[in-house]
Amino acid sequence: MKKLVIGALSAAVLATSAFAYEYITIGTGGVTGVYYPTGGAICRIMNKMKKQTGIKCTVESTGGSVYNINAIKKGELDFGIAQSDVVYQAYNGEGKFKGKPFKGLRVVMSIHPELLTLVVRKDSGIKNFFDLKGHRINIGNPGSGNEAAVKTLFDYCKKMNLNDIKVEQLKAAECPNALKDKKIDGYFYMVGHPTANIKDAANSVAIDLISLDNVPAAQKLVAEKPYYAWGVIPAGMYKGVNHPTKTYGVKAILVTSNKMDEKTVYYLTKAILDNFDKFKKMHPAYKNLTKKDLLKGFDHNMMHPGAVKAFKEAGLL
Repeated sequence: MKKLVIGALSAAVLATSAFAYEYITIGTGGVTGVYYPTGGAICRIMNKMKKQTGIKCTVESTGGSVYNINAIKKGELDFGIAQSDVVYQAYNGEGKFKGKPFKGLRVVMSIHPELLTLVVRKDSGIKNFFDLKGHRINIGNPGSGNEAAVKTLFDYCKKMNLNDIKVEQLKAAECPNALKDKKIDGYFYMVGHPTANIKDAANSVAIDLISLDNVPAAQKLVAEKPYYAWGVIPAGMYKGVNHPTKTYGVKAILVTSNKMDEKTVYYLTKAILDNFDKFKKMHPAYKNLTKKDLLKGFDHNMMHPGAVKAFKEAGLL
């Protein structure tokens, strides 16, 4: 976090009316996913209130959940958006963070639901999860929550493992073109819906979405893991996909560290709560959100004191 002096162009005005703004950065994900516009929505609301709070907010496109948490731990990011499963694993030293728990990780709020979505070319011959054998499938770029979620699914799968497919590890933003150019046959994407990413894919090549509710590994995961839940992508949301797609997912969680100033986290949380109706209109993925939803998908013991204060003032805790 940096302090920069911002003033007017005139030296005389600068001398009398300079502002010392606190700059915060939110790590997100690929620009065609939902994390990036979510970070942008938070920053737009924050920046409209900068004169009252003294805080300016910027967004950074990153490699996703795991990257964001590691960058927060190193002090390279102030805030980040991450999947609820990755947040749980990071705090408890599991998965990608095995043996290295990040007990300084703190939750600000939960945001939109995300569903593990399997997008395939319609001409690929893939009709169900087990048809993936022998196909070129993107599981997510290294260090992403996407990759972590897909690897966990395959770890639980007894009939098939990652060696049975031709694994690709592109960033989510690269997948629609890779699908169109036949460089991959399909890709997994943990994302809120609707997303520009899958719309781009559907508008350039005939696609299908594959349900995962009939996969035993997915059923076991949802039964065992507190941060997973079933969900449905409605029919007609994407061009050519005229059936509902049943799958499971997580929540997108805004996180920071215990080193972040309490007042900063309080102002950010209060800004979203006070402008909640405006926030909901900033992306279709937030359409059905309620204020109570902002407290779901994580252990409340992990909440940052600044967030706790804002939620208590709003009568939600």
